[in-house]
Amino acid sequence: MESDFGLNLKLPKIPNIELVALEGLERMGRYLGITNEKLGEARIVVNEAIINGFEHSGMENSYVNIEFMMTKEKLTVLVTDFGKGFDPEKIEVPEITKKIDGGGNSKRGWGIKLMKSLSDDLTIESGPTGTRITIIKNLT
Repeated sequence: MESDFGLNLKLPKIPNIELVALEGLERMGRYLGITNEKLGEARIVVNEAIINGFEHSGMENSYVNIEFMMTKEKLTVLVTDFGKGFDPEKIEVPEITKKIDGGGNSKRGWGIKLMKSLSDDLTIESGPTGTRITIIKNLT
C-alpha cells in the first residue's frame, strides 16, 4: 500500500460541488485507515474553507483550487480562491458569551474559529488576487 497520496481539484462554483472534494478526502482517509473521528473533523474544516472561498471571493464565476496531501500521520490541504482577498487580522474573533448577550459581531468569524479549533495548524494568506488557506491536521 502506498504511504502517501495527493489529490488536486479545481471546483467551479455550482451547488454542492464541495461534496466532490469531501468524497476524495474520505476515500483517501479510509484507504489509509484514518479514524472516523479524524476524518469527520477534517471534513468540517475542508467544507468550511471551500464554502468560504466561494462565498467571500467576490467573484460571480469563481472557482476554488483544492490540493490534498495525505499520509497516515498527517493531512495538509491548500484551499485557494482567486477573488478580492481580505485582511485576516481585521476579522473579529467571536465569543459565544457575546453572541448569547446579543453584543459583538455575532455573524462573522465563526467559520475561521471553527476551522482553527479543528486543525492542528491553520494559516490564511490573502491579498488582492485571492486567498489561500493552509490546513494541517494530524491524523494519529
